Amino acid sequence: MAVASDLRSQLLRLVPDERRVNDGDSVLDQHAGDLSYHAPHRPDVVVFPESTDEVAAVLAFADEQGVPVVPFGAGTSLEGHVIPLHGGISLDLTRMNAIVALRPEDLTVTVQPGVTRSQLEAAAGPHGLFFPVDPGADATLGGMAATNASGTTTVRYGGMRAHVLALEVVLADGRIVRAGTRAVKTSAGYSLTNLFVGSEGTLGVITELTLRLHPIPEHVVVARAAFPSVEAACRAAAGIIGVGVPVLRCELLDATTIGALNAFSGTAFPESPYLFVEFGGSEAGIAGDLETTRELAEDEGASAFESESDPTARAQMWSARHSALMASLALAPGSRAMTTDVAVPVSELAAAIEHARRALDESGLRGGIVGHVGDGNFHVAFLLDPDDAASIEQAEGLNTRVVEDALARGGTCTGEHGIGYGKLAYLEREHGDLVPLMRGIKDLFDPNGIMNPGKVIPPL
Repeated sequence: MAVASDLRSQLLRLVPDERRVNDGDSVLDQHAGDLSYHAPHRPDVVVFPESTDEVAAVLAFADEQGVPVVPFGAGTSLEGHVIPLHGGISLDLTRMNAIVALRPEDLTVTVQPGVTRSQLEAAAGPHGLFFPVDPGADATLGGMAATNASGTTTVRYGGMRAHVLALEVVLADGRIVRAGTRAVKTSAGYSLTNLFVGSEGTLGVITELTLRLHPIPEHVVVARAAFPSVEAACRAAAGIIGVGVPVLRCELLDATTIGALNAFSGTAFPESPYLFVEFGGSEAGIAGDLETTRELAEDEGASAFESESDPTARAQMWSARHSALMASLALAPGSRAMTTDVAVPVSELAAAIEHARRALDESGLRGGIVGHVGDGNFHVAFLLDPDDAASIEQAEGLNTRVVEDALARGGTCTGEHGIGYGKLAYLEREHGDLVPLMRGIKDLFDPNGIMNPGKVIPPL
């Protein structure tokens, strides 16, 4: 405690506001964990900067003193990204939440890192624009960039890396750098913008982002259909993508997840695997896309095919989809979820999910399968007791089986959640030849190892 108190007193010289340099128990607990099953660990102090200069001052001090720094946004990560494994400073960026400049004529916006997805939606909507990256949680845009977040709309629009044009970043020693420009293209040297996106706070702290926006589609329709099996739903999804239907979203929920949603959200879907598919464009164009999708779905035995264009009904449907994790957790109060995050080529999707379903059944664990199946990314979300080492070991064994199968199919251990420290071993399996290069990049940007230590880069 004496060390933490001394650290706080030194930080108060840099951020002279006792409310914003906080070591109270409730604040430390709030910044000790994320939504994952990983054990929480408190920081020594939480700092709430309100400017880039304050971030730079804190990092320069921490680098000189060898104090770990972990950037924190909404705390919705799923692989322990924001857990301060070695204590130190949790740098909470939520007070840096200004929309700096909205430029409808350029289809761009510049924001501070603490701006949330819903906050940007509210600002862009009156201009007929929206930001499409939708990970489900109302995450901060700085956190979304740091983890290269994606989600339900990736099949049409891509993830964060496709939407970040420029960044302001504070490096470990306090230097402020700017990567990228407001122009939509550049060939000026190495793409350091893309390097920072997905770096999970291990290379620097993002303090400003310039992002692409998109026009809101003229007409939007959501269709849903029940299938006799998960594999049939996956084959239908592959067919829809394969013939070039320009879907906005293509989401799978298995029967277990549908049952959990019915109990959690009060819906009344038949308990069978479902595809939720969204289309956007002209009314005439969507009519053709909808009919093609209906035919492909029925070829795979689909029933209960329904479509909806009413905005409220569409919002309710996607709200149910985004509640899938919370609905699953409600099946076993006190449990936590481990969510696998593999992605495979779409042609391999049905077989990969069939393997995952078999592995889940054989494990004896309780869980369901959901996925952004239009881009080959799916999650096996299974429940475990975070206080039971045997339960965690059992879940990790299942995760390993799913990952190894995905890698064998030419896929990846993480389509969107990132490495954090939960997937360090899997990164080494997937990219063992590249890990030394990644380690060299980390050493170049953060030679004293203060930036989110223990994440992304497997230990030597």
